[in-house]
Amino acid sequence: MANAIDKIYFSSFLKNNPINKSNFSLFVQYFCKLVIYQLSLMTWKQFFTSSIGKKFVVGFTGLFLILFLIVHCTLNGMIVFSDNGETFNHWAFFMGTNWIVRVMEIGLFLGLILHIVQGLVLWAQNRKARPIKYSMTSPPSNNRWYSRSMGLLGTLILIFLIIHLYHFWTPSRFGGLLGIHSLEETPLATYNGQIVHNLYAEMLTVFQTPWVVIVYVLAMISLAWHLMHGFQSSFQTFGINHKRFSPIIKGLGTAFSIIVPLLFALMPIAIYFKWFE
Repeated sequence: MANAIDKIYFSSFLKNNPINKSNFSLFVQYFCKLVIYQLSLMTWKQFFTSSIGKKFVVGFTGLFLILFLIVHCTLNGMIVFSDNGETFNHWAFFMGTNWIVRVMEIGLFLGLILHIVQGLVLWAQNRKARPIKYSMTSPPSNNRWYSRSMGLLGTLILIFLIIHLYHFWTPSRFGGLLGIHSLEETPLATYNGQIVHNLYAEMLTVFQTPWVVIVYVLAMISLAWHLMHGFQSSFQTFGINHKRFSPIIKGLGTAFSIIVPLLFALMPIAIYFKWFE
């Protein structure tokens, strides 16, 4: 079986076979067998230190973080309810206290760290492999500037994440410890008087500072460019490169890369200009 799998090229299968109900199970089988076979050729250490292993980790964690962005963006959208932040605070409290979410939060941080470390290593290796930058000739048409700047964009996003965690995550989790300021508590009239941290009030305070709003908006611009390459690249990492579906994935990636960062950027802008009052 190993010899047969060794001859299977997943991308070729996708290019020559349209995915439909009749061959979807075969598609899944080929994919799983190919991944398992490739993993069997090396130890875990070799896998995580190899180029294909790094790309696999970056791609897998990237897809996981894309799902997180959808959830986070949905939660932020709760501020549009004209209820003085009660709906937002209720769901923020749920996300911060539900044990399933808390366990997933640990996985989120581990995935984020792996994505950052492996991504920066790949970026550095790619730059080292091409010591002479494009000068006399233009780069290939499919090699956009943001695809060559993923490390830089990722670093800018990392700096923003540290600021963002300082503003909201650490006070909600560790308020009162080691000099970290505590969030005020508030009862939710529409949720049976539930006592929760008033993250909505914290947002109103944080986003009244102009430089903070500017940093958040610039970070979302960086996120948009990062996603513009990363969304489609994550699928390509797993060999999903089909003449029929690749344009759809690219279109979805472009839409996602614009809409989600735009919604994130609108939140501090809306609060600063008091659009929801």
